[in-house]
Amino acid sequence: MVLLLTGCGTLQRGVDMARGAVFGPKGVRPAPEEVAASPYAQLLIEDDAVSAVMLLGNDDDGRTAWFTDQHVVFLCEGDLVCGTHGLSARLDDMRIVGPNPFVDLRAIGQAPFTVDRRYDWHDGYRYGVQVTGTVRRVGEEEVEILERKRTLVRYEEQLSGGVDGKNIYWIDPATGQLRKSRQLVAPGHYAEIEILKPYRRRVQ
Repeated sequence: MVLLLTGCGTLQRGVDMARGAVFGPKGVRPAPEEVAASPYAQLLIEDDAVSAVMLLGNDDDGRTAWFTDQHVVFLCEGDLVCGTHGLSARLDDMRIVGPNPFVDLRAIGQAPFTVDRRYDWHDGYRYGVQVTGTVRRVGEEEVEILERKRTLVRYEEQLSGGVDGKNIYWIDPATGQLRKSRQLVAPGHYAEIEILKPYRRRVQ
């Protein structure tokens, strides 16, 4: 774990500050009281290989690092997955070129919004893959998180170009906070993410 974090070069806190719990079968959920008892921001991530609660390890100028004992996921500003380690598929980097509506999806209103993405995948040595995302507001939807039903706004992003796919985001209409998402990690591979305890970044 120490070697892994050193290689990433972004975690500056001690890894002993918190430990994530890797669960077994997909669909297992932590109890609300367990999440509430922890002082750390937490998310639940699931893909074809992993179902785990991850804890916030570091905020490197807007790029947050979430980890368990063996897995690291980087989330960039706007809660977009921009790098993974230890999931069923590896993402070296994802970046938005130009305006980033994911800082607050409520700002796009009812009209579709076009996003310019670049992906880097080690598998197949595919770097700088250009992908266009078209984001649109679908409508309100009831979503259960930590045994509580919430009315969230669903947004969908259709991906085309270097890879085809569809991302889905569920946003708190009052705060703009992302509470749940399904995001492309690699062609044909998605990660499902639930925000269990949101991270509120301190403004310096």
